[in-house]
Amino acid sequence: MPEGHAHHAELIDQQEPPRPRTVRARHAASLVVLRMHGDEPHMLMGMRGARHRFMPNRLVFPGGAVDRADLTAPCATALPPHTLRLLRKSANQHLAHGIGIAAARELQEETGLSLGTPPHLDAIEYLCRAVTPPSSPMRFNARFLLVPEHAVSGTLGGDGELENLRYYGMHEALALDLALPTRLVIERARLWMAMSEAERHERTHAPILRHQAWRME
Repeated sequence: MPEGHAHHAELIDQQEPPRPRTVRARHAASLVVLRMHGDEPHMLMGMRGARHRFMPNRLVFPGGAVDRADLTAPCATALPPHTLRLLRKSANQHLAHGIGIAAARELQEETGLSLGTPPHLDAIEYLCRAVTPPSSPMRFNARFLLVPEHAVSGTLGGDGELENLRYYGMHEALALDLALPTRLVIERARLWMAMSEAERHERTHAPILRHQAWRME
């Protein structure tokens, strides 16, 4: 090989490989339905099947991506002011509404339980936000919401997307092989439950999980 060509090939070898394109994180909502059994909180969770591209064979909360139709879908009652205030830290008015609607819709589709038709959103609390790392092939900008069991109605069933669907005690769930974000969200729920109602309503910042670490926004 001529010297010039060899030098050119050497320069090519030294170049960094092209970086993969970062996938844009889709807005999503997950709903933690809380049931108290004695002193221990229980949470409605189910196992995602092996066929799923995102978090297969993992125990998760009901939830999914926010659809465009969710942004303008009707509701029977709106999100509480304190919940809306925290959602608006990272979402406009339409998206904040859509997140509440998506949480109600996904709950009904995946579990058979309902917040009503149209849904009542006034019992929904805001817990935290988690953003999938940029290196992931599928990414979500997920808001985790909570609602007490007495706010939902219906018979547990759903569309079959979640297997082993039932209420898991917090200690039982934490003893399982959970994905790290799910484990951290449960830990965050435990901190939220230790607050008084006044403390929850007076929060001015909410936690966001990025790169496996919490910060406040």
